[in-house]
Amino acid sequence: MPSTRTLVATAVVLVLAASGAAHDHAQHTLPGASIPTLPGQDAFGAIQEIVQMLDADPKTDWSKVDLEALRQHLVDMNEVTLRADAAAKQIDGGLEIAVTGSGRTLGAVQRMIPAWAGTMNGHRGWTTKVSELPNGELLTVTAIDPKEIQHVRGLGFIGLLVSGTHHQMHHLMMARGEFSHGE
Repeated sequence: MPSTRTLVATAVVLVLAASGAAHDHAQHTLPGASIPTLPGQDAFGAIQEIVQMLDADPKTDWSKVDLEALRQHLVDMNEVTLRADAAAKQIDGGLEIAVTGSGRTLGAVQRMIPAWAGTMNGHRGWTTKVSELPNGELLTVTAIDPKEIQHVRGLGFIGLLVSGTHHQMHHLMMARGEFSHGE
């Protein structure tokens, strides 16, 4: 059974929603109640954060903003992270990873893996190369330093993909209409 506090808060929300009144959702809290901070879905939260940054920046050129490009990129990230197959094998100096998929996943692999390789070539002394496969991309990451070779192998596919701190700025640039994987 919901608490009285929950029922009252729900009733307030329903009355305001039915009235069509614009309101601040933070005002719906009751004394002693906390305000949720998570947006409920990671892509939604990433876009929300970018919108807040764009809103706060008086230099934002809203005629160039492209949040749909960012949304599509986040869909690609989801496809590559959760649906792509990544078969890694150790090679001299590092790893070779066949990143494959079909349908929407294949398109995401074809957009993201070459872009990642181009951005990360030289990072930590790594050499990153990519070549096309019929159903994906062959990603090769090597290093000369023995510690970095072990680092590359230890990271594996997803660890490599999340390495570096460039990705968040990439999202902001994409939302501002300054970059896309198609360029």
